[in-house]
Amino acid sequence: MCVGIPGQIVEIVDAASDTAVVEICGVRRAVNIACVVSDERNHAQCVGEWVLIHVGFAMSRLDPLEAQKTLELLRELGEMEEKLSTIAEREGRASGQLEEESP
Repeated sequence: MCVGIPGQIVEIVDAASDTAVVEICGVRRAVNIACVVSDERNHAQCVGEWVLIHVGFAMSRLDPLEAQKTLELLRELGEMEEKLSTIAEREGRASGQLEEESP
């Protein structure tokens, strides 16, 4: 499964190579926006838009509300992953302690 992450286009770096700067959760990185630029939507008009980023490419445009909802779900998923890791570590230590104490 591949997961795209919402990001907002904040700057066009080079229109000829379809390169833009996108902000993803406060981190800025260069991405290719060729998939979201069209005759109806030029590079400059893409600044401020939310896009779905996957492996360095803006794959599609997103509604701002949809982007925010997705970011919130990803945050919750990350928090859940941390909780599950903590539980697994505790269970691992507990079972290791029991095994060591067994005759």
